[in-house]
Amino acid sequence: MVEIIKEKRKQSNSIADPRYACAVGATNSVVAIRGAVPIANCSPGCQLKQTAMLTFENGFQGSIFAGGGNMPSANSTENDIVFGGVKTLEDLIKSTLKIYRGELYVVLTGCVGELIGDNVPDLVSKYRRLGYPIVYANTAGFKGNNLWGHEEVVNAIIDQYVGEYKGKKKKGLVNLWFEVPYYNQNWRGDYQEIARILRGAGFEVNVPFGPENDGVKSWKNIPKAQFNLVLSPWVGVRNAEHLEEKYNQPFLHISEIPVGEEATTKFIRQVVKYAGIDKKQSENFIREESRKYYYYLEHFSEFFAEYWYGMPSEFAVVADSSYALAYTKFLTDQVGLIPRKVVITDNAPQKYRLDIHNSFQQISKGVDIDVEFLEDGYYAEKAIDEVKFTTDKPLILATSWELTLAQEKNALFFEISTPSSETLIINRTHVGYQGALSLLERIYSKSVGGF
Repeated sequence: MVEIIKEKRKQSNSIADPRYACAVGATNSVVAIRGAVPIANCSPGCQLKQTAMLTFENGFQGSIFAGGGNMPSANSTENDIVFGGVKTLEDLIKSTLKIYRGELYVVLTGCVGELIGDNVPDLVSKYRRLGYPIVYANTAGFKGNNLWGHEEVVNAIIDQYVGEYKGKKKKGLVNLWFEVPYYNQNWRGDYQEIARILRGAGFEVNVPFGPENDGVKSWKNIPKAQFNLVLSPWVGVRNAEHLEEKYNQPFLHISEIPVGEEATTKFIRQVVKYAGIDKKQSENFIREESRKYYYYLEHFSEFFAEYWYGMPSEFAVVADSSYALAYTKFLTDQVGLIPRKVVITDNAPQKYRLDIHNSFQQISKGVDIDVEFLEDGYYAEKAIDEVKFTTDKPLILATSWELTLAQEKNALFFEISTPSSETLIINRTHVGYQGALSLLERIYSKSVGGF
């Protein structure tokens, strides 16, 4: 079992075709907070690469306010490495405070600043004493990827901006810790759909990121919630544990993002039971959502019955932990496709890998799935290339890196994870009741229309 949760293939200290950005890419998590301004304390080109990987080459998601090409960056040079970069960073902070009227400023230090030991905490504290809402996070790329950086930023804002709270908790108010902004390509639509579902079930939902976010007000309300909901195999658990320690605030960890009626109904009942709220509203909501879901599914079934010949019956997945589990569960358990291989690419911490692996065992009645944890793109593609599909037209859900491989295998190709350069995402979701129907539309439109 120990071998299962480790990466099965020998890998070097460098990787090919990465599926994530470096820790300082968490600047994009800051951008996802309305009115928040990231200040990147890193080398020239660092933020350009993060933006390209997480926004432009990941569904062309776009960015606003202080994101993308508008993001303040120190662009540290050799001079800063030799003589220290605090002066350069302070000049940048002054300029940013003058140009951007932000509600919150977050300084994220990359590799250079941390390697040379710039005293960023003291500098940021100076401006906090002057009354500016500013915090810092140490997010050097050599420490981890952008998912780890995301968690660092969340804890930094909690500790340095939200601060202490001794008031009461509000029953029925839940903080939603969900997908990583920009990294999970459908994050905006997914946050909206899960928030809609929770509100329909009777909850008041506090959303820290995206279109449902109410700026820094949402963050100030975090300690007031009855509990934290972590909807992810592992990202966000560290934040919830920190909130539990800091505010004595419990959390519910659900590793599987719900897709489709069965999973979403189960999800609602699990959260309602945990919260101890009246279930009358949630059951009414489930009844109405399920009715509409199966109304549309019945119409889809006519197409499925007529054109099943030549449609994909087998599939493989290359994605991060969250999307890999959610899509695989739906396609296996509710659509009836046969999973041949799942490759997880987000470098999940070792302590979570056994639980993630076990989530793919008995994912549907009598179905266990072969899972590998491979962050090196060469080995991820090799793992899929070695799959012996028994049908002429399998389905591959993966990243842009797998496009050529899918063509070689005559497979239907469907991007679901970073990077994603073959699709444009404005407002899309594949989760919950409504998102599952959109997912079926997208997959079977590919089946009808070809590649």
